Amino acid sequence: MRPPRGASKSGSRGAKSRASRPYHFSFGDPLVKLFVAAFLVAGIVFMGMFAYFYVKYQRVVERRMAGPIFSTAAKIYARPQVISAGEKIDAAEVAAALSHAGYTSQEKATDSPVGHYVLTSHSIQIVPGPESYHASSGAVISFQNGKLSEISQRDSGNGNLDAYELEPQMLTALFEGEERSKREIVRFEDIPQPLVDAVLAIEDRRFFQHGGVNYFRLVEAAIIDVREGRHGQGGSTLTMQLSRGFFLSPEKTVKRKLVEMLIAIELEHRFSKQRIFEMYANQVYMGQRGSFTIAGFAEASHAYFNKDIKNLNLPEAALLAGMIQRPNYLSPYKNPKRALERRNLVLDSMVETGAITRQQADQAKATPLKLATPNVEASDAPYFVDLVKDQLSSQYSENDLNEHALRVYTTIDPDLQRAAAEAVDEGMKLVDQLVEKRRTHKTKVGTGKEATTEVKVDQGPMPQVALVALDPHTGEVLALVGGRNYGMSQLNHAIAKRPTGSIFKPFVYAAAVNSAANGATLTFVSDTEGGAPSGSNGVFTPATLVDDSPVSIAYGDQVYEPHNYHDTYNGEVTARFALALSLNNATVRVGQAVGFDKVAALAKAAGISSVRATPAIALGAYDATPIEMAGAYTVFANGGTRISPWMVKSVRNSRGGVLNNYQADSKEVLDPAVAYVLTTMMEAVVNNGTGYPVRARGFTQPAAGKTGTSHDAWFAGYTSNLLCIVWVGNDDYTDLKLAGGATAAPIWAEFMKRAAKLPQYSDMKNFSAPSGTVAVTLDKLTNRIATPSCPQDYTVAFLAGTEPKETCDEAFTDHRGIVTKIFGLGSPPVAPPPQTTNGVVALPANAASAQVPEGQTAQNQQPTTKKKRGFFSRLFGKGDNNSDQQRSDGTNTSQNGNNSPRK
Repeated sequence: MRPPRGASKSGSRGAKSRASRPYHFSFGDPLVKLFVAAFLVAGIVFMGMFAYFYVKYQRVVERRMAGPIFSTAAKIYARPQVISAGEKIDAAEVAAALSHAGYTSQEKATDSPVGHYVLTSHSIQIVPGPESYHASSGAVISFQNGKLSEISQRDSGNGNLDAYELEPQMLTALFEGEERSKREIVRFEDIPQPLVDAVLAIEDRRFFQHGGVNYFRLVEAAIIDVREGRHGQGGSTLTMQLSRGFFLSPEKTVKRKLVEMLIAIELEHRFSKQRIFEMYANQVYMGQRGSFTIAGFAEASHAYFNKDIKNLNLPEAALLAGMIQRPNYLSPYKNPKRALERRNLVLDSMVETGAITRQQADQAKATPLKLATPNVEASDAPYFVDLVKDQLSSQYSENDLNEHALRVYTTIDPDLQRAAAEAVDEGMKLVDQLVEKRRTHKTKVGTGKEATTEVKVDQGPMPQVALVALDPHTGEVLALVGGRNYGMSQLNHAIAKRPTGSIFKPFVYAAAVNSAANGATLTFVSDTEGGAPSGSNGVFTPATLVDDSPVSIAYGDQVYEPHNYHDTYNGEVTARFALALSLNNATVRVGQAVGFDKVAALAKAAGISSVRATPAIALGAYDATPIEMAGAYTVFANGGTRISPWMVKSVRNSRGGVLNNYQADSKEVLDPAVAYVLTTMMEAVVNNGTGYPVRARGFTQPAAGKTGTSHDAWFAGYTSNLLCIVWVGNDDYTDLKLAGGATAAPIWAEFMKRAAKLPQYSDMKNFSAPSGTVAVTLDKLTNRIATPSCPQDYTVAFLAGTEPKETCDEAFTDHRGIVTKIFGLGSPPVAPPPQTTNGVVALPANAASAQVPEGQTAQNQQPTTKKKRGFFSRLFGKGDNNSDQQRSDGTNTSQNGNNSPRK
């Protein structure tokens, strides 16, 4: 039986309706309940974990931000620049120097606590602030025709000044503890706008819009990473970079990225955008300089451009911003092309963001790189700074210096430091060439017809160097280089004890001249019992004759037998000549005559503490540091008064308040007249003797000095306003086998030539004679007072009353008989000293460049025997000791004689 039609149709329609109707979720549905429950659990777990880690890292942030965010550092300041009336300088240069020192122009809205200046077309008014080194001593400086015309004290009726000290420049900051990191803290308002725009354009364009995380950039970076199959894209905002730098390791993992985001969000909640950028600007890693890490834009500004960050221009700002990505890879020193390409990319990015116009970008791109000197020794004086830190450690702990941001005002002159570093760089290239030449030799390889010759260079240590320059009248250390590369070695050779060699000899002659000032006479010991003395007895003067022949001196149970270089001896020579040519045996005889104990006493009074009263003292066998020798030589350069080298002038707090001021120690060691006589004797070293390479390299100003050679090479010398010691040697104490005249003297000359071009040191005057001295013109033939009948003469300084009294007209003639002459008895007249031109010996053509070593110290000497002339040699006047071949000041004129300066 069929169902009713109506029922059948309605049932069919209901089935269709149910089949086509969509399924509606309801909270009563089990699936919905399960889904909601899972979502809630996951959400609760996620929120719990988020809350846990958020609170965890919130505490981390709180602990990190509780104290000072960055370690402050003590600041090291250089010697103030002194400008003088008549100096070639203009108002813009003075303004630049003041700006570099922290002064602001009056045009700025706020004045710097250091001071401000008012600049006009022909003058500049300097107004020191409360934190200035000079307190309230301002000035108005006028200029005319490119020169400084007048200096008047501001708000004072005391008249004009001859000179004015500008604000000291900051040299560097002490590094932060063991990490050897340098950082200068800067505020956001002091960061130039071009640098802010450049950083945002290349690193985080939405910095001022996002809340710490740029999710769009993160997704984009993730897609690129997936596509390329590596973790190359970061997507980090500046805030995330800051959180990573402060709290996390640089590893690239998902976990670190999530933590980075959490900390970034926390930082955004705690600080303003300006404060976050400021922290980033002080924290960002900007590469390596020597052995130091460069931290922050302000330190990078000094390191790469030698500028205060406020003075950065657009191309410089773009270069720094571009380096953030990979500072060492993009270093303008190592990879200038790469750095320029990155800089230009930053400039294009700034155009895209609207920070600059296309025209400005093109102009900036056309600007070449103008970098500070890459020489760390030239700009930062790291060896000097290390010594300053060591000196202050007795009074201040490292924490005290850095945490209180103390200001340390030093004696270093940046211009002279730069000259010293450049001279060392140039001079050590010459030393390296000489060392390589010495180590190069030819070796025969194989046998017979197949034998070949190979050139080999023996391995050996790389020579090191030290240079110390002082103001000889104040003792201020003006420049100091303690090694050839601070990044490679922080060992400071300026304070390393080494044998002094022949730069000690002036103290032997000073003790002898000093005996004359005290009225004493010297007695030279005879080499044989009953024989003639080994020098002219009496009051010692530069013209005293000394026997330069082999000598043996009994000392205790030992016999001391010094030797001249190449066993070359000169017979009787003047003391002046013996010092000029650094003759060992003559010097030892002088030391023996005056007394080795007196030589030691003088040396200790001059600050050379290691010496002992032994015959070896005469040849510099005992150790001293370059700084100690610099202090010792002030005795000669400063009129007999020793000035202790010093480096720190003042220590002040962060606001400029004085904590300690320092002064040099001084002590009178010699009579000024004695010091002057020694100075004139050392002038002969430079003009006529072993120091002649100084003249050969073009240094022409009045100078006195002494070469030295032991295991090492030295040159000690000074002008009227500068004293400089140069040392060259090997760290392993092996013999350099090169002379001071060939290695240290050229460095000294290069330094002094550069110094003479600086306005503050250009006035190198002749040494002025004090009372108690007389200059006497002597005849070269007889060593007596010259008269018109004796036209060949030279001038020698004497202590008043010790000069010769007889004239050359009264000189004796040789009255010896034929038998006396045949057997070499008696003393024949001596020949004149070498011909000179303007006080300089006329040398062979190759003498200036030839390496002519001087006598070595006792450690390297081998005993030899004195050559004796035979009967016919005496009869015909031939042989090494022929009196006709020996002049009165010791110059050998024989065919085989060596007229070149010896070192």
